[in-house]
Amino acid sequence: MRDFLKLHPESPSFAVSNIEVVVTRPSVDDLILSYIVTGKMNEVRMPPVMPAGRADELWRHTCFEAFVRASSGAVYYEFNFAPSTQWAAYRFTGYRSGMSGANEIGSLPIEVRSSPDRYTLQASLPLNLLSALPRNSFWRLGLSAVIEDRSDHLSYWALAHPPGKPDFHHPNCFAHNFPATVKP
Repeated sequence: MRDFLKLHPESPSFAVSNIEVVVTRPSVDDLILSYIVTGKMNEVRMPPVMPAGRADELWRHTCFEAFVRASSGAVYYEFNFAPSTQWAAYRFTGYRSGMSGANEIGSLPIEVRSSPDRYTLQASLPLNLLSALPRNSFWRLGLSAVIEDRSDHLSYWALAHPPGKPDFHHPNCFAHNFPATVKP
């Protein structure tokens, strides 16, 4: 799948013109998410790359996100991927409720590449470790990004936005369906 994230109408971006996400599935148990940002990358605030590791509150700055849930049911996972290569994984029992660390996720490999007008962050999601989701149904994927510019302004990007303020947890944001398992 290849799609463009849409900028939330109440959060203009002066640095970024487009964010494209390419989703590939090299095996039944893996998704690879490639977030491709185009614009004036020197105007985007990017944390320096550091050793990969789990960290909280990554969404307060430039961060790329993925949300996964079953087509039916309230449980979902949230993944945050920072340009620093730090990451976070959470499980929710319902819309913005019952949040806990998704400790079944031990690591999330992240690679980054940058040029003056293009930035790519690639992250791998281990679908087989999402134990709270049923494997015998379709799943829904929400993709989003928070971009911080040099003036500390945040812009919010997603496949789809609900009415009102930016809210990546909203069911409307889970805009891409895919099978949990792939038949041979």
